[in-house]
Amino acid sequence: MNEFELIQHFFTRSACAQGGENISLGIGDDCALLHIPAEHRCAISTDTLVSGIHFPENAPAFLLGQRALAVAVSDLAAMGAVPIGFTLAITLPQIDADWLHAFSEGLSAMAQRCAIGLVGGDTTRGPLAMTVTVMGAVPKHQALLRSAAQEGDLLCVSGPLGAAAAAVPVVLGDIDPQTVSAATLQQLLAAYWSPQPQLALGQYLRGTAHAALDISDGLLADCGHIAKASNLCLQIQQAQVPVAAAARQLLGDSAALQCALSGGDDYQLAFTIAPSGLMLLQQHFPDVRVIGQACVGTGVQLLDETRQSIAQLHSGYQHFE
Repeated sequence: MNEFELIQHFFTRSACAQGGENISLGIGDDCALLHIPAEHRCAISTDTLVSGIHFPENAPAFLLGQRALAVAVSDLAAMGAVPIGFTLAITLPQIDADWLHAFSEGLSAMAQRCAIGLVGGDTTRGPLAMTVTVMGAVPKHQALLRSAAQEGDLLCVSGPLGAAAAAVPVVLGDIDPQTVSAATLQQLLAAYWSPQPQLALGQYLRGTAHAALDISDGLLADCGHIAKASNLCLQIQQAQVPVAAAARQLLGDSAALQCALSGGDDYQLAFTIAPSGLMLLQQHFPDVRVIGQACVGTGVQLLDETRQSIAQLHSGYQHFE
């Protein structure tokens, strides 16, 4: 099977490549053609996953397909964009028909969940890696940026944190899954392999939130990006950070809290909002929790119940240290 037969068999015919209302031309030509609605802007983001770095070398192909797309679509959610299309550039050590079938099935499952279509890409030979580029549309002047937080804003997160990071020792085989309750194991593995991009919340936050991003490298590290871009200080009340129950059950309170603060891979949204918008927001999205506020200053401060600063040795994931 050559490259073009591979693309045709496993991707062109897959459910995720069957187009959408804003895809004028999909796979098969030199470029895809997308329709961006009037008075909208195109939002684009790229994520690369490398075997042995971002996922275990023996990762199940179906779950990897889900994860590869979900982490990229999460960036669209963070900008308040509506998904349109995505490309996949995949590097394969060899052609394994069973692996490719399972991967494309997982990719299609997440694509249908996020209402986004595969419109092109590339295949090459080498160590397993995949790059997903997602494209979406957001109304003009309504994109959620990191740079627009305002003094007095509340700092919020969209849901519990820490489950994906807590799942890592299970995924890597450092913790025997047989020692974990079925319910806890299911929640942990779902958080790691099938993160849910917060698309509905991101679109709701347009015109309501001031600044936003998705939590990929850890709450403290990612809030630091908002603080720097907005030239403000974000104060986080440690006791208000929602820690995933499954992380607590597996690791205990202290280690689970560290996963929530700096573990990463949550793909929840962190955002700032005026206090006046909170009540209505929580009526629509009851999982949203206030964890702090924006104030004059710089950086991120983690505070205890007496508002004393808590030193942190590790704030989040870094590719190069």
